[in-house]
Amino acid sequence: MTPQEILSAIPRLRALVAGDICLDRWCRYDPRLTEPSRETGLDRIAVVATECTPGAGGTVASNLAALGCGRVAVLGTLGDDGHGYELRAALDRRGIDHSLMVTAPGQTFTYTKLINTYTEVEDLGRVDFVTFPPPPEVEQEVLRRLEAAAPQFDVILVSDQMETAAGAVVTPRMRELLERLAKHFPDLLIWVDSRMHIEQFRGLVLKPNEREAREACERLGLGGPDYAALRQATASPLVMVTHGGDGVTLATEAGLEHVPTRRVEHPVDICGAGDSFSAGAALALRAGATAREAALFGHLVASVTIMKPGTGTASPAEVLAAARRMEEA
Repeated sequence: MTPQEILSAIPRLRALVAGDICLDRWCRYDPRLTEPSRETGLDRIAVVATECTPGAGGTVASNLAALGCGRVAVLGTLGDDGHGYELRAALDRRGIDHSLMVTAPGQTFTYTKLINTYTEVEDLGRVDFVTFPPPPEVEQEVLRRLEAAAPQFDVILVSDQMETAAGAVVTPRMRELLERLAKHFPDLLIWVDSRMHIEQFRGLVLKPNEREAREACERLGLGGPDYAALRQATASPLVMVTHGGDGVTLATEAGLEHVPTRRVEHPVDICGAGDSFSAGAALALRAGATAREAALFGHLVASVTIMKPGTGTASPAEVLAAARRMEEA
């Protein structure tokens, strides 16, 4: 399929992003206003402007919506707090359905990024509001909603982004349910992006980056990067290992295939590149593209978003323009 054919099919698709849905707070601070606190003596960080956007799985959802996906919904947890309110508002602004989200005790998973207003560089440590696996009654409700909603969608993108050993919304029970759903609904594409647990999913399409795949192989005792063995250990029909600007490795039952891509020079911000790749490649695959075509389409989407500050998105027109530039180069 060509990029135009894929884009023409996307409006007919329905996508659910399940897992860690967080809030990104982009806080611009003015270093000229830095002065010691009278109470502590520590220098204050003077934030002068804040922009809120969906983060983690919310970034994937934003990319799905920007590509014109017919229905985009998110399923996860959030807190009954100000950050939860801001997350719902940010999702509303993008037309993303958050009715499946479950309110849980505690705070909303949030990334607070501090950006120098003069240099536009994130030059101070990020402040993370982390969450942990939900209590049993919340986990049960998340699983109930996931199982009930699954038949309504063509693709489920799993976002397992919390960087703690225990993870957060994507628990062992959710992984077991996803495996059962994949068996029960063979036309449902379940696509997984997991920072620390990719080898614990079974029977699903997996999208680790090079580092995540290497670390998963080490945890499995494979002695080094072995993508074919990783695919076999996880019973995955397809593993897509991304290598940044150096292409994608496909691992299928037929073997390994490297899909070269054209490196984008001088990217503005690579934050969220993997999320935009996942959105594009998963939709392309569900639209009927081959794994190779899906990988190339995902790269096209990411090539647009990395030229924007923050976690940008790509419109169909921007994707087609990027495809023309690739052909002319």
